Amino acid sequence: MSSGFWQPEENVGSAELQSGAVYRPEFIDAVKFAIAALDDDLYHLSRDIHEHPETRFEEYHAHDALTAFMEKQGFEVTKNYLLETAWVAKYSRGSGGRVLGVNSEMDALPGIGHACGHNLIAISGVAVACAVKAALDKFDINGSVVLLGTPGEEGGAGKAILLERGAYEGLDACLMCHPAPGPPFSASLSSCLARQRIDVEFHGHTAHAALSPWEGQNALDAAVLAYNSISALRQQLKPTHRVHGIFEGKDWTPNIIPDYAKMIWYVRAPTRPEVEVAVKRVKACFEGAALATGCRAEIEMGNGTFELRQNKALSGAFADVFAKTVGPVDLVYGISNASTDFGNVTYALPAIHPSFAIPTRGGNHTTAFTDAAATKDAHNACLGISKALAVTGLRLLAEDEFFNQVRETFAEDVRAREKESEMFKVRHLNTRE
Repeated sequence: MSSGFWQPEENVGSAELQSGAVYRPEFIDAVKFAIAALDDDLYHLSRDIHEHPETRFEEYHAHDALTAFMEKQGFEVTKNYLLETAWVAKYSRGSGGRVLGVNSEMDALPGIGHACGHNLIAISGVAVACAVKAALDKFDINGSVVLLGTPGEEGGAGKAILLERGAYEGLDACLMCHPAPGPPFSASLSSCLARQRIDVEFHGHTAHAALSPWEGQNALDAAVLAYNSISALRQQLKPTHRVHGIFEGKDWTPNIIPDYAKMIWYVRAPTRPEVEVAVKRVKACFEGAALATGCRAEIEMGNGTFELRQNKALSGAFADVFAKTVGPVDLVYGISNASTDFGNVTYALPAIHPSFAIPTRGGNHTTAFTDAAATKDAHNACLGISKALAVTGLRLLAEDEFFNQVRETFAEDVRAREKESEMFKVRHLNTRE
């Protein structure tokens, strides 16, 4: 990790804030008051989720704990919403008005628990929704806040499933955040990598590995050959691309030629069009390995996630509040070389997904990050970014001009990404010719 990143027990003092007038100080004060009132309860909720790690689509404890909490805060809660461990909590004031969406993730990682800090993401969504609710009442603003509990981010693309099933319909914008290593007290508005999962199964023929190996077709050989082919392919892939995978098998033993082997691969690149081109090259490695070993390959495209398209107007408003009340904002760190299913949400509606730094000795998906996600410093950092997100969401609900800017910048980005996609396809075709 960078030497400038926030380390546990490091004496970092206080953040250096940007000078200048802040947007609607009364909104900021109301949000701070609402979140401060829930501070202890949110910390206990976070620790409860952290101490009961559940992997993708198995978040039953987190589902029950979070929905019970939101019911106590006066939200209308629907459990098991479109997915078994998804849920939604809604609050509306007045008639009409705009609708703000917020997301809470819940799932942990196999074997290492909350090594991506989703316990913090869960309570951030709760904090934002509760603060917005309090401010809607205090300032008599017509509008609604909708908190979605989104399961299965780690490898399951739960938000993409919920998006397809209509969970995000009717939302005017959506907000969430994510912990990561970074400079003390900072937030990052970086993008992330688009990702495609590929499952490949090699089918061969068993034989006695010593008595008559020539009678077999070795599916494990096919998998190993594919793995090595992809390793060679990496030399011709751009440094911004990532390709990584694992082996799976069944009934393997050294004295039988394996007739089955499975591989699961992730292909990542800065944009969806780049992923699609890289996937074709990776598939060729599977097909070539099957041909060379006399095996049959079944290749299945799994879930895909898109890069983050941080809405320009929302990002600007968030950065202004955060830099003047919490700490510095960058476009570099965060989860820039990872992936998230929230990227799919940013393709569908105006949204932002800033990362926030927590003190840690290891990056995401390490046991060091699991430990870091349970600390009081991480909790405080989570509440800091939650306040800035809540104020940004309030601005969307309260200010017509800002809402129009959000819509306009989203439309501009749609046109920009369509143009980028066409230009990339043309360049790729010219390169092949």
